[in-house]
Amino acid sequence: MNANILVLPGDGIGPDVTAAAVSVLQRVAERYGHDFRFETQLIGGAAIDATGTPLPDATLHAAQRADAVLLGAVGGPKWSDPNAKVRPEQGLLAIRRALGLFSNLRPVKPHPATLGASPIKPHLLQGVDVLVVRELTGGIYFGDKTRSEDDATDLCRYSVTEVERVVRHAAALARARSGKLTSVDKANVLETSRLWRDVTTRVMHDEFPDVRLEHQLVDSMAMHLLARPRDYDVIVTENMFGDILTDEASMLAGSLGLLPSASLGARKAGLYEPIHGSAPDIAGRGIANPYATILSAALLLRHSLGLETEARCVEQAVSDALDDGVFTADLAPAGTAVGTQTATAAVLERLQDCRVCELRD
Repeated sequence: MNANILVLPGDGIGPDVTAAAVSVLQRVAERYGHDFRFETQLIGGAAIDATGTPLPDATLHAAQRADAVLLGAVGGPKWSDPNAKVRPEQGLLAIRRALGLFSNLRPVKPHPATLGASPIKPHLLQGVDVLVVRELTGGIYFGDKTRSEDDATDLCRYSVTEVERVVRHAAALARARSGKLTSVDKANVLETSRLWRDVTTRVMHDEFPDVRLEHQLVDSMAMHLLARPRDYDVIVTENMFGDILTDEASMLAGSLGLLPSASLGARKAGLYEPIHGSAPDIAGRGIANPYATILSAALLLRHSLGLETEARCVEQAVSDALDDGVFTADLAPAGTAVGTQTATAAVLERLQDCRVCELRD
């Protein structure tokens, strides 16, 4: 397969973790005879410094040409003034909207070897396998905003079409898994959530009668997600709720450094990134956890390139490295942690011996 992959290292630890993921993709290409061509462009704070904008035209045009986009992270203290007119996060929101990426998949499946890194009791985490589907281009993040000396407003808006398309995507995923979908809203207070609940109920009744639907209010969901995470499979929710709940769900896995994500739309080309931030306090120190970005590359292989065996091979290699105790500082006891390059090398080594790969060879 030939594929053009755009790499957006971004800020902070972004360059380190994207370099790790690119090396894994290159190894996959070598093993299976693919031709992956990589192009690098700017986004976020680095783009502001170089061009004055968080999403330069060159970056957007490259993203529109690419078969998939791999992103590191954006932001940092240098650009953290919330009153600034130009901020790194604007580049991320803009590229999602420009590419029509409305469905954000965030899988949370704690690895047995890392249960001790979570503040949640291990017996609650065994067997947890949750997929959060977050609507990505609507809601309060994209609504009209006003600010005066006396007040400020952020408009939360959703259309029927926006809700329908993400619910259909989540329901199709649920149908292929356990056949259960949980929809999260705040319908007891918010009109947008009442629309969300009504549309979700109709779509599920008319188009997915075989999938069980449960509604949860976001505040109760935040509690249940930690108290009984095994009860949930696919969770679909709006933009801001999904942002908050998936950061909370990272505690199930033990670290943000283990959780990948995929942002998808109507086209096969998607954007893939770890859910963690730019971690400026450890940028350039070679200690960042690359696993979430490597696992995001596995999602890239699966969803944009249609390479399921290769994706499973990367996921197995990461799992094997964790089984063998190759832990970065966010996972390891003091004095036993490895750096970014060592963790990446462990994945590359295990790719060569991957049992999933042998099924294809």
